Amino acid sequence: LEDMLNDLPNKIIEIHSYEFGRDIIGSPGSYDFALVSLFANPEALERYRQHRHHKSVVKKIKKICDSVVAVDFQASDAGSVNVERTGWDVTPF
Repeated sequence: LEDMLNDLPNKIIEIHSYEFGRDIIGSPGSYDFALVSLFANPEALERYRQHRHHKSVVKKIKKICDSVVAVDFQASDAGSVNVERTGWDVTPF
């Protein structure tokens, strides 16, 4: 499964950014793996979801995993944050 997940960005062009890793702490409430991926738009996400390589990974996950938690969300643009309103110090390093 880990190899399959690591290989997805090599097989699916819609993946703009991809981070996948194994849990390093092993606390009782943690999961074994985490995956964060970025897509250009909801349409690219849907093409990814329908891609045969993604479907193959999902099939494997359902076969061997007891529990899965997933969230698909549309992120806000950090560049749109109103700095005056937040009071954040944005001095360059």
